Amino acid sequence: MVLAAKQTLSAKIGFSTPLSRRNPSLSLQSLSFPSTALPKRTVLALSKPLHLSPMRAKAPARCSAYEADKSEPHAEAAEETKPEAAKKLKIGVYFATWWALNVVFNIYNKKVLNAYPYPWLTSTLSLAAGSLMMLISWAVGIVETPKTDFDFWKTLFPVAVAHTIGHVAATVSMSKVAVSFTHIIKSGEPAFSVLVSRFLLGETFPTSVYLSLIPIIGGCALSALTELNFNMIGFMGAMISNLAFVFRNIFSKKGMKGKSVSGMNYYACLSMLSLLILTPFAIAVEGPQMWIDGWQKALSDIGPQFVWWVVAQSVFYHLYNQVSYMSLDQISPLTFSVGNTMKRISVIVSSIIIFRTPVQPVNALGAAIAILGTFLYSQAKL
Repeated sequence: MVLAAKQTLSAKIGFSTPLSRRNPSLSLQSLSFPSTALPKRTVLALSKPLHLSPMRAKAPARCSAYEADKSEPHAEAAEETKPEAAKKLKIGVYFATWWALNVVFNIYNKKVLNAYPYPWLTSTLSLAAGSLMMLISWAVGIVETPKTDFDFWKTLFPVAVAHTIGHVAATVSMSKVAVSFTHIIKSGEPAFSVLVSRFLLGETFPTSVYLSLIPIIGGCALSALTELNFNMIGFMGAMISNLAFVFRNIFSKKGMKGKSVSGMNYYACLSMLSLLILTPFAIAVEGPQMWIDGWQKALSDIGPQFVWWVVAQSVFYHLYNQVSYMSLDQISPLTFSVGNTMKRISVIVSSIIIFRTPVQPVNALGAAIAILGTFLYSQAKL
C-alpha cells in the first residue's frame, strides 16, 4: 500500500517512473520530467507546503503524570525554601538572644541600683559602654563605619532626646521599685502610643485597637494598686518612660524614612548622641562627689565584684538593644511588638524568681491581664 501511494504521488507530480530504494542504479537520465508546455491545471496544487524528510529513530520520551496535589516538586522551588528556612532560623536566634540579654541586663542593673542608687550615672555608663564598643568596632573594621551627614544627625536629635528621657526614667523607676513592677507598667506602652497618635497626630484606629486598651490599662492599674512595695517615683518613672519611648518611635518613623543607616549602626549613632545629651544633666542632678562617696560605700559593702556588676549591666544594656534593632531589620513591626511583649514576660518571671519578689495573686492577675491586652493590641494592629 505504501508503494502504491508513492506511485500515485509520483504520477501526480509528473514523474514517469516512481523512485525506488530497491534500484539505486537508477540515473537521472531515466527520469522524464514534465514538459513546460503542459497546461497549469496538470501541476499539483497544495494548500500547504509539502515537506518530505527521512524518518530517524528517536529515543522514546518519558512522560509522567502526577495528581494536582501530589505534583513532583521542582528543583528551583526546593532551592527557594532553603533561604526562607535560614531566615526563620536567623530571626529565632535574634529573638532568643534578645530576650536572654535583656534578662541578664535587668538582673545586673537591679543589683547595681540596690548597692549604688544613682540611676543618672548608671544610665550614662550604659550609653558610654555601648558607644565605646562601637567606636572600637568601627576602628578595627569589625563593623562597617556608617556614612552620615549633618542632616542625618539633625533628624536623629529628637529621637535621641526621647530615647535619653525614656532610658533615664526607666532606670529611676527600677531604682525605686521591683523590676517586675516596672515592666508591668511598661507593658502599658501601647496605650500611650494610641492616645498620643489619636489626640496629637490625629490618627484613627479600628475599634478592636481601642478595645485592646481596656485590659492593658485595667491590668496595669490592678497590678499597681496591689503592689506591696509601691513607690510613686518608681511608678511615675515607668509612666514617663512609656511616654518618651512613644515619641521616640514617632520621631523615628517620621525622620528616618529613606535613610541608609540601620540596624546596629543606627542604634550606635543613637547611643552616642544620647550620651552627649545625658552627661551634663547627670552631672547637674547627682554630681561627681555623690558618685565617689557612693562608689566607695558600694565597694565596702559588696566587694570587688561590684565593679563586674557595673561593667555587666553597661555592656548587656547595649548588646540587648543592638540585637533588638538588628532583629527589627529582619521582621515586621507587628512581629517585633509581639516579641517585645514576650520579652517582658521573661523579664518579669525571671526577676521574681531571682530577687524573690513577693507577689500577691491579685497582683499577678493584673500583670497577666496587662500582658494579654498588649498581645491583643499587637494582633489588632495587623
